Amino acid sequence: MLTETSDIQAVYRALDEADLSRRHWRTVLIAGMGFFTDAYDLFIIGTVTAILTPIWHLTTTDLMWLNSTSLLASMVGAIVFGRVMDLLGRKSIYGIEVILLTLGAVFSAFSHTVWQLMIFRALVGFGVGGDYAGSAIITSEYANRSNRGQMIGTVFSMQGLGLLAGPAIASLLLWTGVPHDIAWRLMLALGAIPAASVIYLRRTIKETPRYALGVRGETKAAAQVAGIDLADQKVATRTRRARLWDAPYRKRLLGTAGAWFLMDVAFYGTSVSSQIILHALEPGASLLSSTLTAALIFLFAAIPGYLLAVRSVDRSGRKRIQWRGFLVMALAYGAISFIPGVRALPIVFLLVYAVSYFFIEFGPNVTTFIYPAEVFPIEVRGLGDGISAGSGKLGAFLGAFLMPLLVLHLQLAGTMAILAVVSLLGALLTLYALPETKGLSLEIAAAEDRI
Repeated sequence: MLTETSDIQAVYRALDEADLSRRHWRTVLIAGMGFFTDAYDLFIIGTVTAILTPIWHLTTTDLMWLNSTSLLASMVGAIVFGRVMDLLGRKSIYGIEVILLTLGAVFSAFSHTVWQLMIFRALVGFGVGGDYAGSAIITSEYANRSNRGQMIGTVFSMQGLGLLAGPAIASLLLWTGVPHDIAWRLMLALGAIPAASVIYLRRTIKETPRYALGVRGETKAAAQVAGIDLADQKVATRTRRARLWDAPYRKRLLGTAGAWFLMDVAFYGTSVSSQIILHALEPGASLLSSTLTAALIFLFAAIPGYLLAVRSVDRSGRKRIQWRGFLVMALAYGAISFIPGVRALPIVFLLVYAVSYFFIEFGPNVTTFIYPAEVFPIEVRGLGDGISAGSGKLGAFLGAFLMPLLVLHLQLAGTMAILAVVSLLGALLTLYALPETKGLSLEIAAAEDRI
């Protein structure tokens, strides 16, 4: 860590107490555009595989792998990108992940076999994993103390627009009569556009002031970003680096990685496989009808949930929002599972299903993204965030991979019972393992002793 000097304290104080400015929102926009693409690319595959099933004669096994390959690859990408960012710096590889996203989306659109599509979806997923680790950390290390949750949450909430854009674009293509063999290719190719739009901006972003100061000991570079004038000097850094298996970080890692894993099992299981779930509810519904239904649920349940989470996370706190969201998810899934009337009446099912979506967003989907960027020391923050995001994507992979099989063998009732238990475990783990970080400087939230 750094030696305690007035210059060091001045930089941290300037960063923590700064008003929200154009610099902050520029960082949010650059990072957030990637998350729009992440969500679009990850969730559009559910509609794509529904279209491809009769064209390519996909089996249940094909569906399981196509719906989940990118998620498994994102687990690897998050850990790799997170670790490299600790070793080489945040800006050193930021932007490479959206290059991979762009290439993966374009190549996926030109696939001709299941195996080709799986390989290119894995490329998309690797880039998505890198985005999860990189964007959260860069935003947190630029943020001020009182608005850090709002800034990181806003980046992640761009996922909501991607969630909405996927079924909306799919519905438009299907409604206008675009041939199915062309429609699915357009759905995948369009994911390249928002990713490509921020490649240059990400590659030219400055190193975060906290990394420049906390790891490299560069006061002038950090001070310039913080908006204060200091002489160019190098300050000493601590020779013994923090380790994730030291107390209290191992408990925090259990909380961040475990809660994200459980949340993504439920969220991606129900989102990527929304077409399968809605088909199980109404087997006779058309693909267009199911796609529009999914879009409406995202619009009227998920989007308001994201907005409320971002608005309240710095006031109500991360921990309260997260455990309460998990609890309501468990109650909603439990109602679908154990109350036959909920499944018998489509309108009741959709209302309860929408409630679960609202509290996923006004709950753990946003906060599990915020927490890992706050609770680990700067020299291992990338790895801690990468492991947490990777654990989440492992849960997403399992949820998306197993959902078709679960619905096939356990029907909706059994599947939702499993998700209810998963969500309840998430609430309990949050209460046990995670601290509250609202209103704290990033260094204090990470239990660092530099100030």
